[in-house]
Amino acid sequence: MDFISGQELLQLCEENGCPISDIMIQREISEYGASSEEIMSRMKEAYRIMKEACHKPLDEPVPSIGGLIGGEAKKVRDRRRQGKSICGSMLSKAITYSLAVLEVNASMGLIVAAPTAGSSGVLPGLLLALEEEFSLDDEQIISGLFTASAIGYLIMRNATVAGAQAGCQAEVGAASAMAAAAAAEIMGGTPQQCMDAASAALVNLLGLVCDPVAGLVECPCQSRNVIGASNALVCAEMALAGIRQLIPFDQMVDTMMTVGRSIPFELRETALGGCAATEAACAKTCQIFKN
Repeated sequence: MDFISGQELLQLCEENGCPISDIMIQREISEYGASSEEIMSRMKEAYRIMKEACHKPLDEPVPSIGGLIGGEAKKVRDRRRQGKSICGSMLSKAITYSLAVLEVNASMGLIVAAPTAGSSGVLPGLLLALEEEFSLDDEQIISGLFTASAIGYLIMRNATVAGAQAGCQAEVGAASAMAAAAAAEIMGGTPQQCMDAASAALVNLLGLVCDPVAGLVECPCQSRNVIGASNALVCAEMALAGIRQLIPFDQMVDTMMTVGRSIPFELRETALGGCAATEAACAKTCQIFKN
C-alpha cells in the first residue's frame, strides 16, 4: 500500500475502491507493524491534543513568549457570539481555532505539529469547525486526518515542509493542502476531489515567504494560519463542486519546491526580510531582546 506520488495514491484508491484515508491507514500498519487499533488510537490522541489546543486559549488566554500575540482567538470567538461576525459561523470558528492553536504553541503549550509548529493551527482549526458546524463525530474527523497525513507525507517526501528551505508556502501552504484534502473527504469527496483541493491550496499560497518577526513563531505566523485554514475551506468547496485543477497535485508539489529554492534566504525563516524587516517589527524586536 505504499505510494510515492499523488498519482500512485489515486491509483491505489481506484484499485481498492476506497478513500485516501483507508490507503494511508494500511500504509501505516505495514510501515510500522502496528495493528489498526494501535494506529487509530494514536490518531485519536493526536486529535484530542488538537481540540484541547483549540479550546484552551478561549478560556485561559495567555501571552506568548515574545509578547507579540495572545488573546486574539477569544476576541474573534466573542465577536461571533455577539452575532457580529461578517464571516459566518463556519469560517469564524475556523479563524478562532487556528488563532488559538498558535497561541498555545507560542506560549510553550502542547500542540500537534501538522506538519510544523508554525503551521499547527491550520488543520485543527478547519476540522474542528467542520465537526461542530455539521454535527460530525470524531471518527469522521479522524478519517480526514489520515487523508491529511497522506498529503503531508507526499509533500515531505517529494519537497519540504520547512520554512527555512522553501518559505512559508512549505509550512502553511502544506498545512492548507492537507486540510483541504481532509475536508473534501470528510464532506463526501472522491479521492480525485481531495487531490484537486490539495493542489488548489498549493496554487493559492505559492511563493509565500517566511519572515517571522524577531525570529519568533508568532507574527505574522498566527494570521497566516488563519489564511491557510480559510484557503483550505475555499479549495475544498471548489473541489466538491466539481471544479477540476489544471495542474495535478504532484506537479504543484514540484513547483512549490522549485519556487522555494528561488526565494532569497532573507525570506526563508531568517527574520532578515519581509515583515520582520519593517520599521515597526525591528523596533519591537529591539524591545523584546532588551527585556
